[in-house]
Amino acid sequence: MLRNFLLISSTILLLFSAILSAQTKGVNRDKYRIHISETKEEINVDGILDEKVWQTAERSGQFQRVLPTDTGYAAARTEVRLTYTESTLYLGIICYDPAPGKRPVESLRRDFSFMKNDNFVVFIDTFNDQTNGFAFGISAAGAQWDGVQANGGAVNLDWDIKWRSAVKNYDNRWEAEFAIPFRSMRYQGGAPEWGINFSRMDLKTSEKSSWGPMPRQFATAILAFTGSLVWDKPLASSGTRFSLIPYISAKTTQNKEAGEGFKPGVNTGIDAKVILSTSMNLDLTVNPDYSQVEVDRQMTNLDRFELFFPEKRQFYLENSDLFANLGSDNLRPFFSRRIGLTSPVQAGARLSGKIGNDWRIGLMNIETGSQDNIPAGNFTVAALQRKVFNRSNISGFFVNKMLMGPKTDSTYTGYRYNRIAGLEYNLASADNRWTGKAFYHQSFYPGATANAAATAARLTYATQYLNLSLNQAWVGADYIAEVGYIRRKGYYEINPGVQYRFYPSQSKIANHGPGLKLDILFDPKSSLTDRETQLSYQVEWKNRSIVIFDLKETYIKLQTPFDPTNSGGIQLASGNEFNWKEGGVSFTSDIRKTFNYLISTRYGDYYNGTRLSVNGELYYRVQPYGSLAIVSSYNKINLPLPYSSADFILIGPRLDFTFTDKLFFTSFVQYNNQIKNTNLNLRFQWRFAPVSDLFIVYTENSFPADHRIKNRGLVLKLSYWFN
Repeated sequence: MLRNFLLISSTILLLFSAILSAQTKGVNRDKYRIHISETKEEINVDGILDEKVWQTAERSGQFQRVLPTDTGYAAARTEVRLTYTESTLYLGIICYDPAPGKRPVESLRRDFSFMKNDNFVVFIDTFNDQTNGFAFGISAAGAQWDGVQANGGAVNLDWDIKWRSAVKNYDNRWEAEFAIPFRSMRYQGGAPEWGINFSRMDLKTSEKSSWGPMPRQFATAILAFTGSLVWDKPLASSGTRFSLIPYISAKTTQNKEAGEGFKPGVNTGIDAKVILSTSMNLDLTVNPDYSQVEVDRQMTNLDRFELFFPEKRQFYLENSDLFANLGSDNLRPFFSRRIGLTSPVQAGARLSGKIGNDWRIGLMNIETGSQDNIPAGNFTVAALQRKVFNRSNISGFFVNKMLMGPKTDSTYTGYRYNRIAGLEYNLASADNRWTGKAFYHQSFYPGATANAAATAARLTYATQYLNLSLNQAWVGADYIAEVGYIRRKGYYEINPGVQYRFYPSQSKIANHGPGLKLDILFDPKSSLTDRETQLSYQVEWKNRSIVIFDLKETYIKLQTPFDPTNSGGIQLASGNEFNWKEGGVSFTSDIRKTFNYLISTRYGDYYNGTRLSVNGELYYRVQPYGSLAIVSSYNKINLPLPYSSADFILIGPRLDFTFTDKLFFTSFVQYNNQIKNTNLNLRFQWRFAPVSDLFIVYTENSFPADHRIKNRGLVLKLSYWFN
């Protein structure tokens, strides 16, 4: 019954979206237009706008305020000019300072935090679909920021590409130049216009602004609000081009806990990027190496389910939304981190891009070798997406995991094959107020039943005052996605939420207001298993400080035995019911200050006991050369005997030092007494050429009590990007 109700809800969402998506062009595309003309002049990218073309290029005009209010022109005036050559797009930017003083920046590291640095960013909708694009930015200190955009504008900063920039600072302004090769972007050849928007963050005035105006409830990256970049002549489609990125690495590792000595090794491999057209590319990898990828930030796990950590490996990132955004946060049929972490990737290929104006395609095939008790395997993912209405789309996909060799060990519990097929509909209205999603997935494996399926629907309505949301999901008890991230199965969930904001006109407070969330889960027999009700109130000041108060009521009927400390103690029995209340408060300080912090605390009942939680994040920056951060959490759990009580401490000091914008050193320590481990990670990076690096990485795990080393490794990796 619940499943049928959800299918009906999904159909209503689809029909409703047709009405919402009647508009066919972005809200700012006709009014905000800037023209660009080709130049034959050679431009020296030095941050000084002294070339003749900058004197004649059209200027963007005044920016609109987005925060703390979204009315009127920005006090921090910004001016942008554009030109291009046969191979490169150029931007000239002037950011005027209305207030004296030092310009806040974290460091010289690439992909800085947008809200913690004085910066400028351009968002480019190269396909005019207001959904996918590219973002390029720079801080006042000259650090680069780049990412690929998807789902209406969300930016993935793990994507890096070749481009050049420079900054010049003056007392009353800072100026910047960008040189972005057309080969670094994907676009539709022959288009007379692109969508474009510019965004500026000026921390001294605590003001965010944009060229194309947008409501303050949205990030300035949202592509629904781009203006138009009008070409003097359409860009032609290009022929096939390619880049090669070979690497060589040397390492030595030791598993001291197992009594082993050091094991040296040398590894080589190559990545290739073949640009088949301006809108389609093929990524290839042979014997990839991910030793330079930063370690995950640890978390104290008091949950009954697996934690999620995002993908950071470059091979999986371009057009990653075609694969990674299938399903929902807790119901993903494909999760690329399942590949290559337990058995080595031998080779892989990804074809992704756009066909015509309305179609996108993604094909991925990866081979892994055997290791320990895990057999060799082949992983295939195919996705086809069709734009419908204004900014919405429909996708079909297929995920296939297939073992290629015999099981090397009887302890391997996976299936010989596991496949998922599905249809998805993504809704985004022209003004981005309405967003949503509906999907149906079917799982196939030996012995699969009719309950090996999942379906879900969600709908969100957002204005600057009101945010309403409703999420629903049904997941069959036999739904299995071995290459996915499925938080739990065998349930129906409904999750409504509402939030309201007041905006005082004459106050140091920017906004404040209440929020209410409800999350309810039922088992396959329609019996209640989980309920969480949370009432909150948030106050945000114009200096970006935030305080949040909340009260939460929780009900849980355990479906399986569970130890609330996750430390191997006596488990609470399946079928036991618990109901508790707790309260919390969190405060985020003024992020413009050299020293800033976030602290939160919670106290209340917890299963059959009590819990006190304190979490803190402290940041201190030494401009522009680096920062010191300490992230910590403390959980004190008291349970009656014979159950285990616990005091969990997780502390992670991090030193991030940037000698220049090409030379970086990061020291990261994570002490976690829940898993009885101290992790040390030292990472040196020299970017000696664009997207070409020398990494030296040392990693060590040890016992916290006596500092005995469990294992350690030293890696040196050199890679170079050949065009």
